Amino acid sequence: MAAARSAAERREELVALYQRLKDCHDCPLKATRTKLVFGAGNADAEVMFVGEAPGAQEDLQGLPFVGRAGQLLNDLLHEIGLDRDDVFIANTLKCRPPGNRDPLPEEIEECTPHLIEQIRLIQPKVICTLGNFATKLLSGRPTGITKCCGIPQHREIAGLPVVLYPLFHPAAALRTPATKERLRADMAKLPELIEEQRPRQEAALAEAADEEPETAPQLDLFA
Repeated sequence: MAAARSAAERREELVALYQRLKDCHDCPLKATRTKLVFGAGNADAEVMFVGEAPGAQEDLQGLPFVGRAGQLLNDLLHEIGLDRDDVFIANTLKCRPPGNRDPLPEEIEECTPHLIEQIRLIQPKVICTLGNFATKLLSGRPTGITKCCGIPQHREIAGLPVVLYPLFHPAAALRTPATKERLRADMAKLPELIEEQRPRQEAALAEAADEEPETAPQLDLFA
């Protein structure tokens, strides 16, 4: 079980992790990236989205999901009463692969410990994996996204009991109307999953804490 920390303490550690990676990240892609794309959102989010890798716009701005796929994700969040300030969004890789090619195994291996550390510090109740790479990595299974999307999986990740919720990547949804409607339908189930997981994780975390966690402020890494 992950050690209990207040939300403020976890946020401070998350910002420190960002600073370390910004200055000392030894990713094989460091030489070709423009900016590190650490992730952004609520440092105490109940829901975390994990995509594949930054694209061109993300690489320029240093923020995840700021292109067309990100706008679709924003729209789908609004449809279920959430927005980006309520969730945390990250990627399997923190640096853009040249030409938006698929991540290589050694790149995923380099970045995985940092993603796990983010999960440990944010303590999400539900992790939505967007597409094949994030789903296979965090589920530990080779099952492709088409066979497991929309099917919740109870897992322990970074010492935390979480619901892993595989979803189609918004970029794939932009290409195919049927995929977009499936993504919308699966996203609609997210509020119920959060409610179901909330008592399970809070009971587990209470074993390692003497008091209720605080509410963390928005993680603004660029202030």
